[in-house]
Amino acid sequence: DEKEKFEPTVFRDTIVQGLNEAGNDLEAIAKFLDATGSRLDYRRYADTLFDILVAGSMLAPGGTRIDDNDKTKMTNHCVFFAEEDHDAIRNYAQVFNKLIRRYKYLEKAFEDEIKKLLLFLKAFTETEQTKLAMLSGILLANGTLPATILTSLFTDNIVKEGIAASFAVKLFKAWMAEKDANSVTSALRKANLDKRLLELFPANRQNVDHFAKYFTEAGLKELSDFLRVQQSLGTRKELQKELQELYFLLQVVLYVKEEMKRNELPEPAVIGLLWTCVMNAVEWNKKEELVAEQALKHLKQYAPLLAVFSTQGQSELILLQKVQEYCYDNIHFMKAFQKIVVLFYKADVLSEEAILKWYKEAHVAKGKSVFLDQMKKFVEWLQNAEEESESEGEEN
Repeated sequence: DEKEKFEPTVFRDTIVQGLNEAGNDLEAIAKFLDATGSRLDYRRYADTLFDILVAGSMLAPGGTRIDDNDKTKMTNHCVFFAEEDHDAIRNYAQVFNKLIRRYKYLEKAFEDEIKKLLLFLKAFTETEQTKLAMLSGILLANGTLPATILTSLFTDNIVKEGIAASFAVKLFKAWMAEKDANSVTSALRKANLDKRLLELFPANRQNVDHFAKYFTEAGLKELSDFLRVQQSLGTRKELQKELQELYFLLQVVLYVKEEMKRNELPEPAVIGLLWTCVMNAVEWNKKEELVAEQALKHLKQYAPLLAVFSTQGQSELILLQKVQEYCYDNIHFMKAFQKIVVLFYKADVLSEEAILKWYKEAHVAKGKSVFLDQMKKFVEWLQNAEEESESEGEEN
């Protein structure tokens, strides 16, 4: 008894022998598994147990079968040797349901096993993949498995080979045959997988049209319609977010204008304060290569606000000087100066006149050689553009 409990090969041999004796009688298999759990250590050897029940033998990492040539160490009475038929696989699903209801602690181990098997899909034949997809779909439908097991399908090697998408189609079909499309979509939402369905396809095919065509042709139009609705809702949420941000900026503009009027503040005094407030609103990344990207994203959002209060040449120069000082005082921003100025130029916060004036005479001493060097090419481009527009004006 002690040997049976703690030897994996003895554990395997006992399970294989019991399955072979029970034969194709799934009721007898369920009874054997129920009874054997009281003397074998299912908790310790759960992965071996489930490997045998699904594939007929122990599996090595990657999914290849161990002891495949020794017929005494494998069984044909398992999912992979069952008929490729929904009812036949459903009967096998009942074996797993009974086993997990009897030994509740196997629930998590079974979930981990299915996740593992999905990673091994390349090692299985197409018919084995189909049977595993049907089994998974049926067990997802009756709640034995959670939808989170599907995250294994987003693995690069099976996505690129097209295995992930074809497996998912078979799985969803089996799921919907047990229940309906609504149970699939609600489970995907709960598991936060509804927005990840496109990841079943390689990057160059991750678009709604390809997904819709593939799933509709496979007879899963409900799921392609569901994805279209999800994408549409996502777009609407983005728009809603942008409108909320615009409303917030409008509120800030009105508030600042009222304060300017009440305290008789000139615009050049306000722009410096606004810059400081905007930059203090964020916890900045400490890595130089990441902070520039973070800053541009943040400042792009607030550019319309700064544009309202930089309508005078003096205000623009003060803003440029503030940006220069900030980038000098915060070492991680040293390389971001030129990118910020170009962003503000494109967003109509800064004019070319102000940038050229700052470059020639209005810059401050802090880090001037570094920042002037950064701006050199952009300034040359501005000067050339200015000269071209002047010569065009003379011709006219």
